[in-house]
Amino acid sequence: MGFSAEKEGQEGLKNAILIAGPTASGKSALAIEIARAVNGVVINADSMQVYDVLSLLTARPDATDLEGAVHWLYGHVNPADHYSTGHWLADVAALAEQIGQDGQRPIFVGGTGLYFRALTEGLSPMPQVPAELRAHWRSRLQEEGPQALHRVLGECDPVGAASIRPSDGQRIVRALEVFEASGRPIGSWQGEPSRPLVDAKTAVSMVLAPDRAFLAERIDMRFERMIGAGALDEVRALRALDIPPDRPVMKAIGVPELGDVLDGTLSLEEAMTRAKTATRRYAKRQMTWFRNQFGPEWHAMPIERGMSVRDIAGLGFGILGLK
Repeated sequence: MGFSAEKEGQEGLKNAILIAGPTASGKSALAIEIARAVNGVVINADSMQVYDVLSLLTARPDATDLEGAVHWLYGHVNPADHYSTGHWLADVAALAEQIGQDGQRPIFVGGTGLYFRALTEGLSPMPQVPAELRAHWRSRLQEEGPQALHRVLGECDPVGAASIRPSDGQRIVRALEVFEASGRPIGSWQGEPSRPLVDAKTAVSMVLAPDRAFLAERIDMRFERMIGAGALDEVRALRALDIPPDRPVMKAIGVPELGDVLDGTLSLEEAMTRAKTATRRYAKRQMTWFRNQFGPEWHAMPIERGMSVRDIAGLGFGILGLK
């Protein structure tokens, strides 16, 4: 079964495979096994793995993984840049023609639910926001706090303000910068979704659902491996770039904690404990999002202790109708 890019006005990219799951659940290994079986190409659907520099802490595919299958959209973004869901969709769209020409089947894998939703449902177009305008509102957020900016938003976009909690600084700032950049409330833009890039009717979607205790063990062991592989040096290299602290990459799990170790304000042992805890909490939020947001077309894959990569791949092959 090949991959086809539909023409403008039709339904989208056909025969895609979507693999979602919480962090450390084994998604990448599954994607590689499936790619080998279906002549597939693995496309990143994780908002942290797009950034350069942080290969260890974001658990990007390593050299062995890259030999197992073609991978796209990993580590291609400057960590100082803003990179939105819209940017990711544009990058996927740019890949579509090339993947179609190669006859490979696209396998989207990651833990960012919004990427999958945008892929299958489309994404509302948003205006370009000048960097200086973005910086202005983020500076005001730090100086005045979210409640003050919520009142400002209420004056120019009362409907939008009513839909956002006064404590949600990120969404408040986004609404303010969109309004100032375009003269339109953010809600008016959100009512204009773009055409989905993936045809949901022909896509095969699966979500890994690991046992919680087993996942916690995997998270802890993985972070210990990250430390052993040089995660401290990775954070040191990132900090040397003098990236503004409001960039998403500076908030990636492990970066603040190991940064404190480098500053001498936290022991490595305590930093590891905090990072492991933060990762477990993140995984819990991911699983909750998947349960609440994914529809019945998503095949749940129970993952239990003792299952090998081959066992997990067998579940995926079964969903795909492969032997």
